[in-house]
Amino acid sequence: AALTVRFLTRRFIGEYGDMEFIYSHNLTVDGREILLHIWDVPSSQQAEDGSSEDKRIQWADSFVLVYSICDRASFNILPLKIQFIKAAKEGQSQEKVPIVIVGNKRDLHHQRVVSSEEGRLLALSLDCGFYEVSAAE
Repeated sequence: AALTVRFLTRRFIGEYGDMEFIYSHNLTVDGREILLHIWDVPSSQQAEDGSSEDKRIQWADSFVLVYSICDRASFNILPLKIQFIKAAKEGQSQEKVPIVIVGNKRDLHHQRVVSSEEGRLLALSLDCGFYEVSAAE
């Protein structure tokens, strides 16, 4: 949630509840106006029954999966999530689904447990984009 709010408002808010939100945002890319709808789901709600997760996957055109560089468990769940997304989306069409892996909390390097190299290698092995960022900065 912190990363989404930072992207949309340029403000950092450190604490969020465990609620999901759908945000809408207009963005200009290459001179074209684009309307984004962002379904922000906290990790605690991603473990719900499969029908809720499948509904979210079918709703989306692309995915940004965020993990904390300070939390190994949030990183370790990514391969399974990505395989699930690809099976659901790419099984229906021949198009590659856009997925980006984002390591957050780069500013907390002293608490890092997942290296940048691990993130890059995971993204490369799963054919995803990769970024490491800090919502706080």
